[in-house]
Amino acid sequence: MPPHELFPLDEVARDVARDAPAETLRRVPREGAPVLPPGPSFARGLWRIAAADASSGNRVQLLRDGADAFRTKLELIDRAQYVVELEGYIFRADDVGQRFAEALGRAAERGVIVRVLVDWVGRMGTPQRFFRDMRARGVDVRLFNPPGLHRWLGVVPRDHRKLLVVDHEAGVTGGIGIGTEWKTGVLKRRRSPWRDTALRIDGPAAFDMSAAFRHMWLRSFGYDRRGAARRLTRRARGSDIDARAHEHALVGIIEGEPGRFRIARALQIQAVSAERSIWIASAYFVPSYAEVEALGGAARDGVDVRVLVPSRYDHPWIRRLTRHFYRRLLTNGVRLFEWQGEMMHAKTSVIDGLWVRVGSTDFNPLGIAINFELDAVVEDPVLGAEAEAMFLRDLEQSREIVL
Repeated sequence: MPPHELFPLDEVARDVARDAPAETLRRVPREGAPVLPPGPSFARGLWRIAAADASSGNRVQLLRDGADAFRTKLELIDRAQYVVELEGYIFRADDVGQRFAEALGRAAERGVIVRVLVDWVGRMGTPQRFFRDMRARGVDVRLFNPPGLHRWLGVVPRDHRKLLVVDHEAGVTGGIGIGTEWKTGVLKRRRSPWRDTALRIDGPAAFDMSAAFRHMWLRSFGYDRRGAARRLTRRARGSDIDARAHEHALVGIIEGEPGRFRIARALQIQAVSAERSIWIASAYFVPSYAEVEALGGAARDGVDVRVLVPSRYDHPWIRRLTRHFYRRLLTNGVRLFEWQGEMMHAKTSVIDGLWVRVGSTDFNPLGIAINFELDAVVEDPVLGAEAEAMFLRDLEQSREIVL
């Protein structure tokens, strides 16, 4: 199978509207769609490179920065009827955290099952009494991978995901944690909200997001497949979905796990498939040499490759690691931009204005190979156009790096 056919770009797919009812099934045939022979597709590519199931008929919405994401998440929690599943690396006890704790407590008090999973390292700085107060109101709170006499003594891996799922029908994922840095910033001078992106998904993909949460919830109790159980296989679901025959948006949920390199493989196969553009925003960009070669190779082949990174970091030593790759990328035709605001924390990519990734994974060894991550990969020309417009808007507030 020629690699460039894994993610076919066709004009029919660009004309498909994304607005399908939320209650649609996983496969939603388009009215009057021709009977097509089986062939390579976005969904099949996701399954083969990332073990990710895909679904069609989803409604998707980009959320820019903390204000948008917080408002959307709190509205979803307030309308929850059955279950709220919240997973995050950072959950502060500040103004933003208090608003979420209050909303989660209200949901639990009206009979909704509320589960909150927070990483043990990420919650450092948040007092234990904050979580005890949530538990007192009926919220089931667990801390992921505390230190102890178990694998790696609890140092790694970390749960770096940012996920909310409500009633298995709607979900939000991206790079935005629960803290005031995403609302007002943290600098004493020239303060501004951290730049970040999230994605709201209504439809069948929310069920896949809920399944991803349950995998991590079980791990928090010490349940993880090992030995022979890890080699158990299951059949692909949704790998036959094709943009030419099913309603947009097509969504795949990629669960990053230690040692699996799923997002790295997705980037490399999309670099092979890209015909026009690869635009990436990455907060902690320390790519592998394979990823550098993939991006550089695409740029030398005429693809418009752009990478947006911060100019200021919450961990200043990362700037030196990131800049180590600048010359290699620039000499191969990759364009680099540094965000001029307080912190650019997004983890996104848009390929050919058609495929969009929004999630928690940065291109560095921790994100790609060590931590637990979660990314939504979407095929939808409408969302792709919106993501491109958002990226260009970000470049207006950035400085291009030249040799």
